[in-house]
Amino acid sequence: MQEILQQLGALLVAAIPTAVLFIVLVIAYQLLIQGPLTETLKKRRALTQGAMEDAEKAIAQAEARTAEYAAKLRQARAEVYKIRESRLKQWNAERDSSLDAARKTAGQKARQAAADLEVEAAAARLMLQSSAAELARQVVRAVLPAAAGGSR
Repeated sequence: MQEILQQLGALLVAAIPTAVLFIVLVIAYQLLIQGPLTETLKKRRALTQGAMEDAEKAIAQAEARTAEYAAKLRQARAEVYKIRESRLKQWNAERDSSLDAARKTAGQKARQAAADLEVEAAAARLMLQSSAAELARQVVRAVLPAAAGGSR
């Protein structure tokens, strides 16, 4: 057992430089690699987070602008619709007034034509009545002999 302890002690004494080298390597790793790597990763993460936040802000702004443009477009369409409706009402009113004027004019012309026709008919009746007596005398003269008052 003594021999095992001596071998173990010699092994531990021989392992001291290796343990010291291992501890130095761990400290060097911490200082030279782990520290700067962690720092770089933190910076990268911060930049990535910043870029993502900026992208989210840009997306939010784009959505706000899109909503604003959509609202303006709806408003413009509503205005165009109102203008169109008012023009249609105006055109319908103008058409109705033109039709009323045309109806009145046509009615006046029809009444005037009927009055003119009535005047002409009355004149024709008078002429027929005046010429009817003359025609009756001519018929009587033509039909009856000269002794009865006719002249043949």
